Amino acid sequence: MAQPAVRLTADAARPDWADRLEPLLQRVEQRLVDLQSALGARDMPCIELHASELQRALATAVEAFVQAARQGGVPIELRRRLATAGAQIAAQRDALARATAALDRAIDVLMPGFGSPLMLYSAQGTPAHRSSSASVQA
Repeated sequence: MAQPAVRLTADAARPDWADRLEPLLQRVEQRLVDLQSALGARDMPCIELHASELQRALATAVEAFVQAARQGGVPIELRRRLATAGAQIAAQRDALARATAALDRAIDVLMPGFGSPLMLYSAQGTPAHRSSSASVQA
């Protein structure tokens, strides 16, 4: 007696996206934790390393999520976790931008007139502008 042929439905043929996406998302989440630790320690070599690793992990994960989304296979929980990771990345980027702006302001205070006429004061205490021919380098 012949056995009935097995028919593959679209669902059966589609890969289990949760199993494929989970490790990619875990890698992104771990890289975020590693980067946050390095930022907290102010360890520049580690910050650069973990930022690069995060960028690679995120690119790989996003590519897989896009592919899964095209085939309708992204579980809602994984979407939420990816959105949370994206929000954490945006928050770190914002904090870095604020820190950079603060550093720029501190440099402006420490090196006034850098790139513009030098501000001096006369013996009477009034402001006097003078161009400086010397260059200031950090």
